[in-house]
Order: sequence, then C-alpha cells, then structure tokens
Amino acid sequence: MPCPDAALVLTAGLGTRLRPLSHVRAKPAVPLAGEALVRRILRWLSRYGVRHAVLNLHHRPETIAAETGDGSDLGVAVRYSWEQPILGSGGGPRRALSLLPGESCFIVNGDTLTDLNLHALAQAHDASGALVTLALSGDRDPARYGGVALDGGGAVAGFVPRGAPGPALHFVGVQIVHRAAFAAVDEGAACESFRDVYPALMARQPGSVRGWVSEAEFWDVGTPADYLRAALSFARQAGLAAPPLGNGSTVHPTSRLVDTVLWDGVTVGAECELVGCVVGDGARIPAGARFRHSAIVPADGHAPAPGERVIDRLLVSPIESADDR
Repeated sequence: MPCPDAALVLTAGLGTRLRPLSHVRAKPAVPLAGEALVRRILRWLSRYGVRHAVLNLHHRPETIAAETGDGSDLGVAVRYSWEQPILGSGGGPRRALSLLPGESCFIVNGDTLTDLNLHALAQAHDASGALVTLALSGDRDPARYGGVALDGGGAVAGFVPRGAPGPALHFVGVQIVHRAAFAAVDEGAACESFRDVYPALMARQPGSVRGWVSEAEFWDVGTPADYLRAALSFARQAGLAAPPLGNGSTVHPTSRLVDTVLWDGVTVGAECELVGCVVGDGARIPAGARFRHSAIVPADGHAPAPGERVIDRLLVSPIESADDR
C-alpha cells in the first residue's frame, strides 16, 4: 500500500532528561546544524508523502510552533493538539488522531531521529493486518532503553523495562497505527501506549500489535550529552568545521570554542574558553569565563537541581565528557 499521508509527531514531553536546556526550549525545537529537530522530522516525513501532521503541545509550546508554523515551507499541513494537563503517549494520540485524515497514520517520537524507510514499514504493516506496527532495530542498550520482545511470528509478546537483561529489540520511535488501536482510551485520560494501551489491546486481540525489524540508524537527543553528540555529528555531515552560530549570537574574536553549540542570542565575551559545551538561548558568557563539558542557560530564577550551580546569572550543569563515555 502507499504510505499513509498523515502523521502525529509526539512533541508534548517535558524534556526532563535534557534539563537545563529544556528550560529554554522544548526538546523538538533544539537546533541540529542550524535546523530544529522537529523540522528535520517533518522534512523526512514529507519525503515519504506525508502531507498532514499534528504536533501535540504542552511544555514550551511556543518554541515548537515558532519553528514549524503551518508547515507550508516544508510541504506539510501542520495542526496542533494542545494538552493541559499532559496526556502521555496513549492519551495524546487519542486526542490528536481526530485531527488527522484517514484510518491509519504514522506516530513519530519528537525527540529522536532515524533514517527509517517508511515505505517498507507501511508495506509490512499492510501485509500483516495489524492495528499497530512498531519499527524496531537490534541495537539496544538495556541500561538506557526498554525493549520489545517478539514471538516467532513477529507479533509483540511483551515490553521489557529499561535495565532488564535478556533478548529484546529497540524501538526507534516510529510506528504505524490504525485509529481503532486507541478507541478504548477515554478522551482526556492520561496514559502510556506501551504500559497501558498496547498490553490491553494485545490481550483483547492477540497479534494486533506487531514489530518490524530494520537496520535503520537512530539518533537520540534525550540528554545534553546525547544532544551535543548529535549536533556535532550533523554539523560534520553537513561539511561544517563547527556547528553554526544561532541567530543573533556573537563570539568575541579572542575567545576559543571547541565542540561547542551556541543557540540564539548568545553573547560570548572576550578571552573565554568553551570546550564541549551547549549554550542556550540568551545566555551571556562573561569575559574570561572557562567552561568545559557544560550545559549553560540563563538562570532566570530556575533553582539549581542536584549537580547544577549558578555562576554569573547562568545555570550550569555538567555534560558527560568524551573521556567518560
């Protein structure tokens, strides 16, 4: 079958693991080599014929909407599904699917990237007759990610929690769903798809949730360290010596930046050194400052979490260094 021409991009998350960077932007709005993550997702969907997309919104919604607008420059008609309170990966689709055409659509996580072949996923989904088909890969880090267990016929047999050993496959953040998969979810109810919706669906209709395994690549921006690795990687892929400066950002010519990403409106004073850092919108780095492997945003009244500190009106959090990985 042809690919569905509709997609829901899950962009309502709180971005807790990305803090303090998520104080200033929602995770899908973070820049990668000059283009926001959510725009890269929509551009990828557009290449496979997706023409209608819904983004669900909760945390820092204005930072996402400012990047995507109505989607016309990306060839996708974008609408928004507002969540207050947040409804989760089960309740969010239940509300948002009514804004999309057709009986089936893609659901895509808004905090990861993949080069998955959506045509092949759609073909597998259509051939199986499933209500849900999850895109999976064999590359799983049990310490960081939960997993999906399949039976011998490709149906999902269960979900493996993070940290649990044993064979399981990695969900790459893309799935095709029939709207009937969420019909039993009450409108406005907060719930999770893998914890609540899909196990109940599998019990009612065995074989209705299936997995499709590919060798697609996967980039996570879940933590500041993940984000920095992805941003540097995409800059290299674009042939850039360093990530581009954000809009309105300036660096004094006496300062030195190494493997560092500056978002919009950042000012770096004279004789600074930033190594392996991410500096969020509006931060002002004072002259002579030295930061290594740090995520830095304006403090703006945010109380420091454990491990964070306030320096010169900046909220500074350590980033895992290359030597620690």
